[in-house]
Amino acid sequence: MPQSPPQPGSRFWRDASLPFIEARTVGDGRKLCYGRHAHETFSIGVIRSGHTDYLNQSARRQVGPGTVVLMNPGDVHACNPIADETWSYRMLYVDRAWLAGLQREWGCHDFRPFAAAMSTAPALYAGFNRFYDVLTADGADHLRRQCAAVDFFGQVQSSLDPAAIVEREANSKLDRAADYIRDNCAAALKLEDICAAAGLSPSYLIRAFRKRYGMTPHAYLLNRRIQLARGLLKGGAAIAEVALATGFADQAHFQRTFKQLLAATPGQYLR
Repeated sequence: MPQSPPQPGSRFWRDASLPFIEARTVGDGRKLCYGRHAHETFSIGVIRSGHTDYLNQSARRQVGPGTVVLMNPGDVHACNPIADETWSYRMLYVDRAWLAGLQREWGCHDFRPFAAAMSTAPALYAGFNRFYDVLTADGADHLRRQCAAVDFFGQVQSSLDPAAIVEREANSKLDRAADYIRDNCAAALKLEDICAAAGLSPSYLIRAFRKRYGMTPHAYLLNRRIQLARGLLKGGAAIAEVALATGFADQAHFQRTFKQLLAATPGQYLR
């Protein structure tokens, strides 16, 4: 069925009655440039028009209308404009613990990441848009939204080849380094502190960390601060307070980093 043209601008959607999911729609993404970043949430979205340069981990490709993109928690990714081509998209950011609960009901031990970074299956694309419309409709019944969420993510799980759902091998020392950064992200961390927590030398940590996470420990720290800031802003904290609470030297640095990673200013995110 033909879709109406997306409207220009960027809009976030949140509802306190469904705290496990957040939505964003962008009508014209030509001016939105993302640095490499990662979310703590599971992210899934669709390209509705135009084309984008899609990076997920080490794979880069151009994707266009009808494409569903998937990013597991921690996957380093970015989607950016191609020349001056207009492109529009919709995204959902889903709490890992909530999705893990569904996966346990479907027979998984815990949250299991998806190996597929994208899909062009028409049914999955159509299912995403049906769910998005129900989720963001004004006055939609809470129970209807809940049921639609379970139905859609059941479709995500079943439409991908079960063999493509993989357990990723963990390097325990690098995991300790990442955990230390996450737990202490508001502090002024030193490389030697991270190395001591992980039991690794500086040279090995930097090389191996970049290979595993797609970014340096410093970039990982900034990303974690912005994800923490996102939660504080949703909780009603003032922008200046959030900048201080998340370890930034000043509000200007916080604003620049937030926009670089989320392609929106803190003020736009609040609106």
